[in-house]
Amino acid sequence: MPNRFSSLPNRRTIIDRRAIADRLEALPHGDTAAMRHASTQMLKEALDAGRSEIMRRFAEHPTRGLEAAAGQAFLTDQLLRLLWDFTVQRLYPNNNPTAAERMTLIAVGGYGRGEMAPHSDIDLGFLSPWKRTGWCEQVIESMLYSLWDMGLKVGHSSRSLDEMIRMAKSDVTVRTALLEGRYVWGDTDLYDEASRRFRLEVQSDTRGFIAEKLAERDQRHRKMGDSRYVVEPNVKEGKGGLRDLHTLFWIAKDAYGVQRAAELVEKGLLTRQEYRRFHRAENFLWAVRCHLHQIAGRAEDRLTFDMQREIAARMAYADRPGKLAVERFMQFYFLQAKTVGDLTGVFLAHLDETFAARGRRFGLPFIRRSPRKLNGFVLDRGRLALPRDDFFREDPVRLIELFSLADIHGVEIHPLAMRAAGRDAKLVDDYRRDKRANALFLDLLTSPRDPETVLRWMNEAGVFGRFMPDFGRVVAQMQFDMYHHYTVDEHTIRAVGLLSQIERGLLVEDHPVATALFPQIVSRRALYVAVLLHDIAKGRGGDHSVLGAEVAERLCPRLGLTPAETETVAWLVRWHLLMSATAFKRDLSDFKTILDFASAVQSPQRLMMLMMLTVVDIRAVGPGTWNGWKRQLITDLYDSAEEVLRLGHKQRGRDERVAAKQAGLSQALGWDSPAFERLVKKLPESYWVAEPADVLERNAKLIERSGDEKLSIDAQPDAERGATLVTIYAADHPGIFYRIAGAIHAAGGNIIDARIHTTREGMALDNFLVQDPLGRPFDDPGQIERLKSAIGDALLNRARITERLKAKPLPRVRAEAFQIEPAVLIDNHASNRFTVVEVNARDRPALLFHLANALFQSKVTIHSAHVATYGERAVDTFYVTDLIGDKIDATGRMRTLERRLLEAASDSTMANAA
Repeated sequence: MPNRFSSLPNRRTIIDRRAIADRLEALPHGDTAAMRHASTQMLKEALDAGRSEIMRRFAEHPTRGLEAAAGQAFLTDQLLRLLWDFTVQRLYPNNNPTAAERMTLIAVGGYGRGEMAPHSDIDLGFLSPWKRTGWCEQVIESMLYSLWDMGLKVGHSSRSLDEMIRMAKSDVTVRTALLEGRYVWGDTDLYDEASRRFRLEVQSDTRGFIAEKLAERDQRHRKMGDSRYVVEPNVKEGKGGLRDLHTLFWIAKDAYGVQRAAELVEKGLLTRQEYRRFHRAENFLWAVRCHLHQIAGRAEDRLTFDMQREIAARMAYADRPGKLAVERFMQFYFLQAKTVGDLTGVFLAHLDETFAARGRRFGLPFIRRSPRKLNGFVLDRGRLALPRDDFFREDPVRLIELFSLADIHGVEIHPLAMRAAGRDAKLVDDYRRDKRANALFLDLLTSPRDPETVLRWMNEAGVFGRFMPDFGRVVAQMQFDMYHHYTVDEHTIRAVGLLSQIERGLLVEDHPVATALFPQIVSRRALYVAVLLHDIAKGRGGDHSVLGAEVAERLCPRLGLTPAETETVAWLVRWHLLMSATAFKRDLSDFKTILDFASAVQSPQRLMMLMMLTVVDIRAVGPGTWNGWKRQLITDLYDSAEEVLRLGHKQRGRDERVAAKQAGLSQALGWDSPAFERLVKKLPESYWVAEPADVLERNAKLIERSGDEKLSIDAQPDAERGATLVTIYAADHPGIFYRIAGAIHAAGGNIIDARIHTTREGMALDNFLVQDPLGRPFDDPGQIERLKSAIGDALLNRARITERLKAKPLPRVRAEAFQIEPAVLIDNHASNRFTVVEVNARDRPALLFHLANALFQSKVTIHSAHVATYGERAVDTFYVTDLIGDKIDATGRMRTLERRLLEAASDSTMANAA
């Protein structure tokens, strides 16, 4: 048998099998249980010593993942051989075995491949020629007990040859595991017979096996997010991870009979350069997986934020200007995941040619046929291909034209053409300013069809980053935060795709305003380019919006945009965060907020384009980031700003809007005039501006129901906003806000927004949007009752909030992996009536309660609160006055307020509730 561990250096320092065998041989005879216990102890010591040696080597060379994985498998082999010999020679000797008492031990699965992470399961197969005899069962049972006593996790099967063949034929998982089966110890003739029968009887249906493995892979990808650029990837199962490499190898082994990855070159499946990329990616992914297991102390394959930081340090990544060590590490990770995807495409091309049936292909679904020739390119079974290998070298602009034609004609690109594009991508360096190339690229970016898919192909081939080096700098660049789900390049391409879908009317239900406004955009080219460039300067240090605007000013003329378009793009990139920051962190019922925003935007065209850029930027962050509540805030800000830009800086429109809302509410309620007039007199103008029509109606009905009661609470799930609307109508008093916030937190709620009003009769009318810890509305009747009960108890002093929060331990949150220094900004210019206090801090349960309590302790009145969460970062904004309604402008008082809020925002604080 070939020794797959021959390249492993100094194997005897990991485990010296002969020396341990001599020690086992020297164990005195006794009863079977005592002998098994003594041998197990000896082997456990050898296991611990071997693991320590492997990890010592790995610590010295933390990037040698394959060596560490091979070391674990080698150590396991030697222990199993020692255990086998001791079991069959000392514990259950059988000097005259019958033909039925032959047995062989095989390694299957990853262990069979000779690769194991520190806490991987050991997958074993015990094979016998026919039905197992009593002696076989004794040996198997004894060995398993010893392995379990050594603390190992063992997956095992015990089958006859016929059972093995039958199971492999009927179950693709069993077939895959046995495909990697490897002799460990025992009867060699029996193993050879098993291998022969497996080849002849099981491996005959190669096409079916390939189809099943690719379907299995696609299902796994969907389960894991269907992108290799998710920011907390699964190293083993995720797209672009080890399992994808394993799938290639399984198929190659079944279809082409390869035994080592290096043989993929000999079979013509990969070039030598591609094999080097295969080996580098596999080695890196194994290093990451081994580090994960070692740090976690268990089998762990998800590369979470806390793990990323530690592994980056272990693998000696260092900070660079504008880019953290962990971001550099993850960028390299995603580049390796991209390599896995590239190699998969090349490999599938070979399978298509060799095994796919006529008219069907492995990989992407068949797309309609087009003319046989397209500008010199050819179509190979519906895919755009090259007529000859030097086609790109003859005219490098064809590197852009390849993707342009794929978009125009709706065809796929042949994987071998993608391979050639990747190989020749550097040729486009000298053609970046070529007018034809830039016109083709701009047409592709602004395509009325599906620019997202083709831009992603262009990025996968490496052509995008070469043609536009500024984009190349963000390829595979991770943003080390919990807010962004994807790398910068993937986020950008998704944003372009979303803009295209809005333009084509495919998202009209989610974005009716943007869809209706799109035809009014004067320069759609400028909008598409702005979406492409909005995050182009991330990772450079400094404000990426400012730096990105500079990139836009340089790049837009190259793409063929006019000076006016260039100015628009640069402005949009510079201010692409302005609308979301205003909508989510400021009080939109404060007219100065609208005036300041409109003054910055200046034109209706810019406003429309900024709104669309904001929408696609938020949606492209990741699933669940966009919701009805954000849509409402963005729409309210758009409507208000558009009104100001249309009417001028007057409040005429505001008065009309208040009157319209009151008229609409009167009609909806159907009350008699005196009753409705009494309601109108109770509520200040700011209330009518702040609240949408459906909330006005709910509030009015609650006020009517409450009568003379001093406390009324209502809670109704709101699917449109993705939250539960909780309304409290109660006698106003100092500290009411922090008590409500604490009660909601104690009941397991998370406040995403709060609008606080005081009626002219001194009653508090507060509306909170509340979600459960998973970001969903409270919709269970029991949950809602507990929520209302907790608020009632807090406001009637039946329970001390601090004690309730202490009694209910707050859950650990993923945000703990991030270090965020709290910051407090006190602004007396953002509002004419209020002091605006903005607190940035790491998000954690009950944060809003602690901040609100600090404001109460500072004798400050809260008029509105706005809660924005960006992954691990929370930004809570309060519009406040002192107790007599004036702004807080005394320097000493502002410093005291800042100090109290910083203490409340720090992770260690537990503010004392009054």
